[in-house]
Formats: sequence, structure tokens, C-alpha cells
Amino acid sequence: MAEGDRKEIELYQRLDEVIHYLWDPIGVSHAPEARDEYYSYLPKLLDLLKRKAEVDEIADYLGWITRERMSLGIERNRDKEIAEILIRWKEHLIGYLRSS
Repeated sequence: MAEGDRKEIELYQRLDEVIHYLWDPIGVSHAPEARDEYYSYLPKLLDLLKRKAEVDEIADYLGWITRERMSLGIERNRDKEIAEILIRWKEHLIGYLRSS
């Protein structure tokens, strides 16, 4: 497996952990049976990170999920904080300037 592929897989895993344990808008991070609750949102988030989306675009997507898919209120500050964490993980693992 190529180094880039390995780093992308690790990024996907970190993305999953951040979304499940830190973002967790429905409060299921304590429930092992709900570990897959946010899986369907990960591919789009990974795509946003790979194409170097800005914090606001990622936060907008997180807000859309909570509003449109979960019928919850948006917590913009938390969404931006999570977006910043995701971007930092991407920069750490893959690098900001490397095209994916």
C-alpha cells in the first residue's frame, strides 16, 4: 500500500473519531451500538477535506446534516470548531499542499 493511501485511510479513521466522539449532535458517543451512526456522512467530509474546502464550507455541511437530516438546531460555533479540527488532521496526515 502506498504511503498516500495509508495516510488517507488514517485520515478517514480520524475523521470518523472526531465526528463520533466530538461532534456527536445526537449524543450517542457513549453507546457502542450506535458506533456507525454517522458513517454515511464520512465520504462527503473526506471529499471536502481532499479538495481543500475552507472551514466555513465544512461547517456548512455539518450544519446541513443537523438541520436537514436530524431535524436539530445548528450549532455554528461547534461546527466551525469541528471543521478546524478536521482540517488540522488533514494537514497533519496528508499535508495541505499535496494534491489528493
